[in-house]
Amino acid sequence: MNVAFGYKGLQIQLFYTAGNLSTLFKVKHSSKVTEMFDCVEPDDIEGKIREIVPAGFTCNTDDFISLLEKEANFKPFGTQLHTYTVHSEDAGELTYQIHKADITCPGFLEYHERLQTFLMWFIETASYIDADDDHWDFFLVFEKYNKDGETLYATVGYMTVYNYYVYPDKTRPRVSQMLILPPFQGEGHGAQLLEAVHRFYCSLPKVQDITAEDPSESYVKLRDYVLVKFCQGLQSFAVDKLHLGFSADMAKEAQDKLKINKKHARRVYEILRLRATDMSDEEKAREYRLEVKKRLFGPYRKNQRELTKMRKCLRPEELVSHMDQMDTQTQHEELEKSYQVVVEDYRRIIERIATQA
Repeated sequence: MNVAFGYKGLQIQLFYTAGNLSTLFKVKHSSKVTEMFDCVEPDDIEGKIREIVPAGFTCNTDDFISLLEKEANFKPFGTQLHTYTVHSEDAGELTYQIHKADITCPGFLEYHERLQTFLMWFIETASYIDADDDHWDFFLVFEKYNKDGETLYATVGYMTVYNYYVYPDKTRPRVSQMLILPPFQGEGHGAQLLEAVHRFYCSLPKVQDITAEDPSESYVKLRDYVLVKFCQGLQSFAVDKLHLGFSADMAKEAQDKLKINKKHARRVYEILRLRATDMSDEEKAREYRLEVKKRLFGPYRKNQRELTKMRKCLRPEELVSHMDQMDTQTQHEELEKSYQVVVEDYRRIIERIATQA
């Protein structure tokens, strides 16, 4: 938790307009240390916030109200890829649009500077990207709504994707950042966004596969859900083929038709096989458990190879410390824990797909 020194009754106020994200920034406090205290000056709150919030914000409430009145002029950037509706108990059917933008869109770079400030407020390890690089693609989610007879748009969330070069003539889009703003979380917008992005890149012949940079656990679960939805209709993932094990046909069809790499296709296979397996049948449950553990055992097998190398070059006392870390009983316990966590995650994905059917 960050603590600001030197203030009493400190309030940091940040307001954004829903569409254009025009910003009102104010710092208020009931009192402030005016002299140095134990050789320490009060924190420069305003200076720190200014490092995050780009120039162009206002500190005047009346000016901000006039910006609010101009929101009807705001239109989403780029090309519309997808539109969908979400039912709300309070507001009925709400309409959303997903757009693809890039740095050539007039006004987009300035908008993105305001948009990415939300990363700093809601994601602990976030950092800004160099948006001037034309290898970036930007995907934006907007709510479309009517107010006083006018059509307005509210920013819901976004994703940034960097297009890496793959020799000799392919690209590998890598998801870098993804954020759905808190008021819209839990409504399925993340899945809609990831599906739309995936469909977009699947339509491009030059794309080899789609990856993510240092994905969070929640992103991996979301990706699993989306990829299972895509793959369940593929011939190689048919129910009668799942019990035969993960096949080269599965890897190839997922790669060729959906730009899914082998590692991700393997997880999809495990989820679909779990759905098709009667886990109350001990033999079938055992076969499934061994199949998943075989993949999970990979890192432990790597440790065993490293240990064999260590035996040749480490002193006995050094070797003992490493062997303790790789105790076989501990490995089996950790493997079982990993398996239970994975299966629980898989079950949640299967339940979510069942409710969406």
